[in-house]
Amino acid sequence: MSIQLIQQAICYMEEHIYENINYIDVADSIHMSGYNFHRMFSFITGMTANEYIRNRRLTLAAQELQATGISVIEAAYKYGYETPESFSKAFSRFHGSTPKQAKQKGTSLHLFNPLVIKIKMEGGNIMDYRMEHTEYQKFIALVKAFSNEIINDDNDNSIPSFWTECYEKDLIGTLKLLRPEGKRDVYGLCSPAKENETHFNYGIGIIIDENTNITELNKFLNNGYSIWETNPADYAVFKCIGSDGECIGETWDKFFKEFIPQTGYIQTEDTDFEIYFENGESGVFCELWIPVKKI
Repeated sequence: MSIQLIQQAICYMEEHIYENINYIDVADSIHMSGYNFHRMFSFITGMTANEYIRNRRLTLAAQELQATGISVIEAAYKYGYETPESFSKAFSRFHGSTPKQAKQKGTSLHLFNPLVIKIKMEGGNIMDYRMEHTEYQKFIALVKAFSNEIINDDNDNSIPSFWTECYEKDLIGTLKLLRPEGKRDVYGLCSPAKENETHFNYGIGIIIDENTNITELNKFLNNGYSIWETNPADYAVFKCIGSDGECIGETWDKFFKEFIPQTGYIQTEDTDFEIYFENGESGVFCELWIPVKKI
């Protein structure tokens, strides 16, 4: 279960809090890709693993500064900062007071305790899904790399901006013409991040099958489009109900908090994707296909 994995990750961070670790090291400790771990952790806890590590270190640093004779310089290096200046800036942002002020009795400080993950029983909500199996699939898409750090950042609009750019330049409309009318669905393809990589690829494109005009493919490949291939996989499929992309994030949230804990499935290291149907069901923004396996 994802809850158990998250608790293992928290224990690892607490045990190695004084070491030079980040979310990639934590992901490795529970045998997950950095991308999938970053996604799962932030959906379930509401923060990234790097934020958790930073908040815990700044809490411990404040306690040590107030309780011992440690200097600000010693504290900076002990808690993973390259310079006392960068430590002081982060410390002041978090606590609202400087490290020097923290050494004085009576200074108000913030306390960020270790997380303990508990399963919260929610009442009777229905989450509709279906299971699908796909064989090898092939797509042609515009592909761009994005930092893992943008996942679940509500203030980041990198991927929506990518969609906007592609449509404003008519890069998708011309691609859709390779498909017959009625079958011009558009895919948003999201790659699994490979070990120790800090970025993932996201592509916007169409499927290549017997209905695709392959005689025109080279023209697109010569103009910056790429072939995207997927392996056979099992998928949990969810309808994202809403009028904009916010419903996608809401569906991911339910996937990690409701679907995984209750079904015994976990996300695999395969492409996940959204399908934006040419003739979609009323009220459905897209379908979200998440690769899964039983654990």
